[in-house]
Amino acid sequence: MSVRQPRTLLYLLAGFAAGIAVTLSQGAPATQPATAGETLPWQDAQVLAEVLEKVREDYVDPIDDHQLMQNAIRGMVAGLDPHSAYLDDEQYDEMRITTTGNYSGVGIEVSIEDGAVTVIAPIEDTPAARAGILPGDVIASIDDVAVDQVDLSDAVARMRGPVGTKVKVGISRKGADKPLTFELVRASVQVHSVKQEMLEPGYGYVRITQFSETTGGDLRGALSALRSAAQGRLKGLVLDLRNNPGGVLEAAVAVSDAFLDEGIIVTASGRTPESRFEMDATPGDLVDGAPIAVLVNGGSASASEIVAGALKDHQRATLVGQTTFGKGSVQTVMPLSDGRAIKLTTSRYFTPSGASINQKGIAPDVVLKKEAPQPADANDKRPLAVRDSEVRAALDVIKAQPLRRDKQVARLGV
Repeated sequence: MSVRQPRTLLYLLAGFAAGIAVTLSQGAPATQPATAGETLPWQDAQVLAEVLEKVREDYVDPIDDHQLMQNAIRGMVAGLDPHSAYLDDEQYDEMRITTTGNYSGVGIEVSIEDGAVTVIAPIEDTPAARAGILPGDVIASIDDVAVDQVDLSDAVARMRGPVGTKVKVGISRKGADKPLTFELVRASVQVHSVKQEMLEPGYGYVRITQFSETTGGDLRGALSALRSAAQGRLKGLVLDLRNNPGGVLEAAVAVSDAFLDEGIIVTASGRTPESRFEMDATPGDLVDGAPIAVLVNGGSASASEIVAGALKDHQRATLVGQTTFGKGSVQTVMPLSDGRAIKLTTSRYFTPSGASINQKGIAPDVVLKKEAPQPADANDKRPLAVRDSEVRAALDVIKAQPLRRDKQVARLGV
C-alpha cells in the first residue's frame, strides 16, 4: 500500500466543493452551462446541489452543511467499490496505527463479543498484561464512565492517550464476585503481527495476523528463533494466514521473498504509472528449502492472497484449508487536508502465473472441511497441533514431503 499526494484529484475535489458552496449560498441551483474545458458533469452537480438544499430545509432533524458535505464525499467514494473509502481524521489515524503497528495506550486487543467490549488478548509486555487483565474480560468502564457496549471505537479511543498518562479501566470478569478496577499508565505499544512456536522437534509454526510495516522484520525474527530451537535447520514450517484480512502490500512482498530465491512475486496494472508495477524475489530462502504448508480460509484476503498466490505458483508451498476471500485489488491511501484521506482502489494485481484472483480467491491444494469456530480457552495448555485440527493437518502435509535441498524455484512469467 503506497502513499502519495494526488494534486490533480485534490484540485478537482476542491473545485467541486466550491461550486456546490456557491449554489447553496445563492439559494438556487446553478444554471451555468459546461464549457469545453470543464470535466465535471455540471448537470449532475446541479442535482446534487438540489438534493443538499432539500435535505437542509426538509429533513426531520437539523443537520449542518459540514456534515452534509462529509456524507456526500463519503458516499461518492464508497460507491466506487467495496474497498474505497473516505477517511475522516480519526479513521485515518486508526489506519496509520494499524499499518505502523505502534500506538500509545494500555496494550489490549478488543472486539465486540456477545454484545460487549471484550478483551481478546493483552499484548505481551504492556501495562494491561503486567496488571493482569485477561482474555475474556469485559471492559465495563473507563475513568469511572460506563462503556457503550456497542461502540468499540469510542472505547478504544478513550483507552489511548499520551505516554505516561493514567487511565482507570473497570473490568467485569467471569467468576469474579465484583467488578475489578485497574489503574494503568499508558505506554508506547508495539503491535507485533507475527507469532511463532515449535509444533514438534524440527517443525515450526508462524502465525501472521495482519500485514503491517513491521511484519517483514517480525517474520525474520520469528524464523531465526525457530531455527535456533531446531538447532539450526527446520524440517518444515506451517505458515498460518487464516482470517488475515491483509494490510500493507510491501509487507506481503517481504514475506513472500523470505521463502523464494527468485521470480515474480506480484504484478499490478492500473491507469497511472505508479499503479503499474512488478515486484520480484531476491536470493535467500530463510528456511533453506524446508517444506512449507500455508493455512488459508475464506478470511484470508488481499495481502494474504499475494503471499499464498506467490508461494503456490512457484510450487514453494502447499496451500491447506479453504478457498481464500478473493480480493485482487490494491488501495492507495491519499492524504487530504485537515488530517483526512481517501483510500482509493488504484490497481488490480496478478499472481506470478498471471492469474487474477478477484472475486474468485485461491483454491487450496489440500481442502479441509470448514469447521465451526471454537471459543478460545486460555486454560487449554495442550500443544497447538493437538487442539487445532487444521494445524495438525498442515503439519502432516509437510511431514510427508522431502526437504528441498536444491532450492529450485519455478520461473513463472519470466
